[in-house]
Amino acid sequence: VQLQASGGGLVQAGGSLRLSCAASGFTLDYYRIGWFRQAPGKERELVADISWSSGSTYYAESVKGRFTISRDNAKNTVYLQMNSLKPEDTAVYYCAARLRYRPEYDHWGQGTQVTVSS
Repeated sequence: VQLQASGGGLVQAGGSLRLSCAASGFTLDYYRIGWFRQAPGKERELVADISWSSGSTYYAESVKGRFTISRDNAKNTVYLQMNSLKPEDTAVYYCAARLRYRPEYDHWGQGTQVTVSS
């Protein structure tokens, strides 16, 4: 199982970024793919996730209306479109996967840094 995250960078407040998570080595139909973030001194938090089979989504309250998670079946890739970025969105973002009937995410990609300047 491999998850490869990319797309982070430096952006001004109000700007946008799109993160990508390319998955390989497993059958995605049985999984949920999530984006987490961890800022310095803070706990890691789930930002959004998506069921690969049904497309159902979850968003943390802090990003609702600004972030959109989506998937591309042909590319085995999950995207996180982040709009109206705020300095408090600054964090290392990770993608992760879990079987849809299990509560814990147990496959993790490397992080990608997102920095939002004010």
